[in-house]
Amino acid sequence: MKQEPLILAVETSGRVGSVAIAAGQKLLAATDFSGVLRHSAEIFPAVDTLLKRSNKRPKDIEHVYISTGPGSFTGLRIAVTLAKTMHLANGAKIVAVDTLDVIAANLINLAAENTAQQSNHKLHAKNHEKVAAILDAKRGQFFIAVYQCTSNGHRATSNGIWQKILPDSLMTASQFLEKFASAGQLIWLLGEGLVYYADSFKAEGVRLIDKAYWSAKAEKVHLLGWKMAKAGRFADPLLLKPIYLRRPEAEEKWNHRKKGCC
Repeated sequence: MKQEPLILAVETSGRVGSVAIAAGQKLLAATDFSGVLRHSAEIFPAVDTLLKRSNKRPKDIEHVYISTGPGSFTGLRIAVTLAKTMHLANGAKIVAVDTLDVIAANLINLAAENTAQQSNHKLHAKNHEKVAAILDAKRGQFFIAVYQCTSNGHRATSNGIWQKILPDSLMTASQFLEKFASAGQLIWLLGEGLVYYADSFKAEGVRLIDKAYWSAKAEKVHLLGWKMAKAGRFADPLLLKPIYLRRPEAEEKWNHRKKGCC
């Protein structure tokens, strides 16, 4: 029987990064970084710790799954650089996972917990008919994707009942509310874009999912990445780059200055 590949999953697109180690579908271990924006300082020690805990070595890693954005410009570059390095060193295959999809996948935890507890029907996954994942894009804009529930099942994206009806987009809170806020159908929000700007999304028909589900996690990078790997959806290491949706702020300022000088 063919042995399942050892997988390293990395999430560095948000405020608090995380890494996970898995053998095929089975998650072996995972850890969050100790604080906000500690990606550069902690990613390699965290990976080393998980490998030792699993009695594995870096050369044993066959797949690397990373969250490629949208998100933190610096964080995304760290993940992409790590994945390319692992490919060059070990020939590891790479899977690039959309960050907003990773955040939306937290609904799997929500569904499982509430199915077990059967306590709060308001938070049951089947009542989340429409969900938006939101990240701060700075300058009054947000990275947003919207998902529609197409079934009354109790599981979320793990079995495909969630359809992405708005692809990753760059918009203001008012633009989002104009398009999606409706008293006729609730839309539930999650994502780190709400940490400082939850009030900007207050409107009739809009609800917030508990803060415990707002952050992207390496475990969900693995979950979605494994499905992509099984389907043969590996990234080309030479073409791999972060999904920014727009250029970094420093680059935009530089281009603006150049135009002003001409």
